[in-house]
Amino acid sequence: MEHEVFLMTDTVPEQIFVYEHDARRLELLVRIVYWIAIGIVAMIYGILAMICLFIQWFFILILGRRQQGLSDFAKGYFEYNVSRMPYMYFMTDVRPTILPNPVKIYKE
Repeated sequence: MEHEVFLMTDTVPEQIFVYEHDARRLELLVRIVYWIAIGIVAMIYGILAMICLFIQWFFILILGRRQQGLSDFAKGYFEYNVSRMPYMYFMTDVRPTILPNPVKIYKE
């Protein structure tokens, strides 16, 4: 069974892993700067997400339930990474924002 990943920006789902034939050479140089910036943001965001998951583990262990804010933060980290993958893996020349922006990811 094949799954497709969709990104919800407003109300219209948009497939994010789509093949684009044309590519700009200059964008390869700009991409290096973006890789560094996105990598720094992703690293900091990831550390904070791991701290949230660690706290969530204790929350579940002690209280037997999950805390919504901790789950939402970890989900936001996942959505941040997935929404930047097409650019990071040379699938598109469309630059994403460096800082996190609200997205929702659905599978079909």
